[in-house]
Amino acid sequence: MKLHEHEAKEVFAAAGIPTPRSVLAFDAEAAAAAARTLGFPCVLKSQVLRGGRGKAGLIKVVKSEAEARDTATALLSGPHGVRKLLVEEAVDIEREIYLSITVDPAAAEAVVLACAEGGVEIEELAATAPDKIVRERVPLAEGLLPFRARNVAYALGLEGEAAKKAASVLESLWRVFRANDAELAEINPLFVTKAGALVAGDGKLAVDDNALFRHKDREPGRDYYDSDAAFEAAAEGIPYLQFDGDISLMCAGAGLTTVVYDLIVDEGGSVANYLEFGGPNYKKAVRAMELCLKNDPKVILIVTFGTIARADVMAEGIAEAIGKLKPSCPIVACIRGTGEEKAVELLRAAGLDPLFDTEEAVRRAVALGKAGPKAAAQGGTR
Repeated sequence: MKLHEHEAKEVFAAAGIPTPRSVLAFDAEAAAAAARTLGFPCVLKSQVLRGGRGKAGLIKVVKSEAEARDTATALLSGPHGVRKLLVEEAVDIEREIYLSITVDPAAAEAVVLACAEGGVEIEELAATAPDKIVRERVPLAEGLLPFRARNVAYALGLEGEAAKKAASVLESLWRVFRANDAELAEINPLFVTKAGALVAGDGKLAVDDNALFRHKDREPGRDYYDSDAAFEAAAEGIPYLQFDGDISLMCAGAGLTTVVYDLIVDEGGSVANYLEFGGPNYKKAVRAMELCLKNDPKVILIVTFGTIARADVMAEGIAEAIGKLKPSCPIVACIRGTGEEKAVELLRAAGLDPLFDTEEAVRRAVALGKAGPKAAAQGGTR
């Protein structure tokens, strides 16, 4: 689970990492008032879970209360789904540094990544100038010992008091990384001010989803998700991905879903969402279809191969969902596996034409999606 910048910085500050003075605002008036309190110039930073906010115009420097109000209004009403702004004091910057800790799963170790050129896209730098990235491996059982932190600071070209401060920040970042079961703890950029102070200009913290039971205060809210359907699916424990196409997918298994997704694109169609209908969710057909219908899809395409997750149980759930929800869009179903003969009977009784070939099912779904609202009346679907 990724934390918003303001949440990451709260954790950083509690661990002793210096951060700029800031106020979280949820509307333009609150943002203007916060800017007036912090003083000008200051920065309005959109709190969204995406990278490249500066390039996307989601971070703005403002120099007056009126400008803060107008800028906040534009950011909060824009197309990026911004619901809150971090209003932050401007920092007198001398230079910027990149600093992060992540996991190397192959080596079962943590790795510190640092670069004297902060604010850069580290993936691009790793590809174009890998020698500029400092790497320090950290055995998890041993932890980040002081000499390793100093190694990183010196490798960045820092000396004296600056090196000591950088090593201290890195040791604090390590404590954040371990205490929060993090997959990533990142400061980019870490500002070095003209007065010689170090300040976390931005903050990223990603908590391992498998460890969330140890972090009850990190329960993700609506603003962590791309849509209401994604949020509700998460609450149900149903894996769900939001897209912006026409065909809602109810599939069993990520491998099968990937194939179906590619087939849809190859046929010229587009995907509205993926919902995991296999595993422990194969008895949740009513709720699954209800979530798919929130996308107002042109077609619902159901492709599964049931072994432990039985085909007949899935088909029974689909029939129940059709009876309760009465979807207006066509449904294409290709359900194979254990109990398949009974599944065919149930689907036909529900008004569907069971298919047995995934590629044929995809072609039909894409054709129906392109045909428009009248497609529901065509043969082979409901």
